[in-house]
Amino acid sequence: MSTPAERRKLLKAVYEQARNCVRCPLHQTRTTVVFGSGNADAELMFIGEAPGANEDRMGLPFVGQAGKLLDKLLEEIGMERGDVFIANVLKCRPPDNRDPHPNEIDACQPYLRRQIELIEPAVICTLGNFSTKLLRGESVGISRLHGREELREIGSRAVRLYPLYHPAAALYTPSTLEALRRDFHRIPELLALGAPEQPPALEPVPELEERAPELEEPVPELEEPAPELEEPAPEWEEPSAASGPEPTLAGEPERAAQLGLF
Repeated sequence: MSTPAERRKLLKAVYEQARNCVRCPLHQTRTTVVFGSGNADAELMFIGEAPGANEDRMGLPFVGQAGKLLDKLLEEIGMERGDVFIANVLKCRPPDNRDPHPNEIDACQPYLRRQIELIEPAVICTLGNFSTKLLRGESVGISRLHGREELREIGSRAVRLYPLYHPAAALYTPSTLEALRRDFHRIPELLALGAPEQPPALEPVPELEERAPELEEPVPELEEPAPELEEPAPEWEEPSAASGPEPTLAGEPERAAQLGLF
């Protein structure tokens, strides 16, 4: 098992990969990659759908009205953002805040699964349909599942998966807000249970005990060596300093802000 310091280092490496990602067409329209932020040692993780306009501009998840509601609900159960980790299924904003496309989810989900593997949360709250369906691997909607925790294996981790309505859906619908608040107040109860028993780790493939036997007779040498090339291949030249610094995305915020607390 890795130490917290090692996990943070690995998490930052995943962030560096994500911020330069071109796996789907969303890289053409994003302002910045919204990787996620929070506590790398959090027992509680929230996973939403995709960044909106405010998130795309600031590089942080849940900073609009839905984020303010999330902060308020956390306060009601005695927690704050520094206690949790918040991420999304997609790391880039879909144009006009449209729904994520299947190819975008497929391209982006390795980043999310690696985040879960490294953070090692005991409880994952999926916010809305897209994150719930992705992590459950089923098409059952959030209206039937919200507030019903279950044990799930996600990659190599066993977690308590707890689907919730997305805060954005509760902003203007009192009945949805009431259900979200009621479900939210059960989170401390789930955290008190601790992490579920983990599946046994896969054992590494053992090395071969015996080497392949050598040939009894050596391969005869060629009578004449192969002729050398008339001109040797040019040696690799280090790029000159004149090539300039590494390009950055237009409007990208400082990395410290993007990385949040981890």
